[in-house]
Amino acid sequence: MTETGTNASHQRAEWWLPAQDDPRRNGPRLADERATLTEYLRRQRETLRLKCAGLDARQLALRAVEPSTLSLLGLVRHLAQVERIWFRQRLAGQDVPDRYRSADAPDGDFDGALPDQAIVAEAWQAWRDEVAFAEDFVARAPNLEITVRKPDESAMSLREVLVHMIEEYARHNGHADLLRERIDGRIGM
Repeated sequence: MTETGTNASHQRAEWWLPAQDDPRRNGPRLADERATLTEYLRRQRETLRLKCAGLDARQLALRAVEPSTLSLLGLVRHLAQVERIWFRQRLAGQDVPDRYRSADAPDGDFDGALPDQAIVAEAWQAWRDEVAFAEDFVARAPNLEITVRKPDESAMSLREVLVHMIEEYARHNGHADLLRERIDGRIGM
């Protein structure tokens, strides 16, 4: 038996937590495009939260392997930054500074992910704030065809941003899988 009570014969991906306890379940099915995209993004966001659950500041800041600065805490900070860029800065057009990056610290989201409880608390609050803003923005958008100009001056629709965010989380959740397994051996989706 694994720590979640499943038989060892089950697939590796099923070992994270019992299905009835999984907050990613029971979202809309056979829904319209907006509901489908936002549900897939919600599940990816929830996966990141689950991969980090129950870890202390030291564990969250543990780096993957030298010389990488990749850590779970860095991923939380990075994804808060990505949410901010796409939804607050680009789509909503708000003139707000980046959260962690600067000219002097272009990788500040990862480099500043230090094993300090105050840094961890701030990162989670930033992530929650940016996710809440994004969810509200998407819910209020008149349609998925609204566009944003990227720095290269090409246009991108809200639909494309949602798909990009699903991809961004999915890619980084793959990193989170490996980081979490390294920390305490816990595996699964």
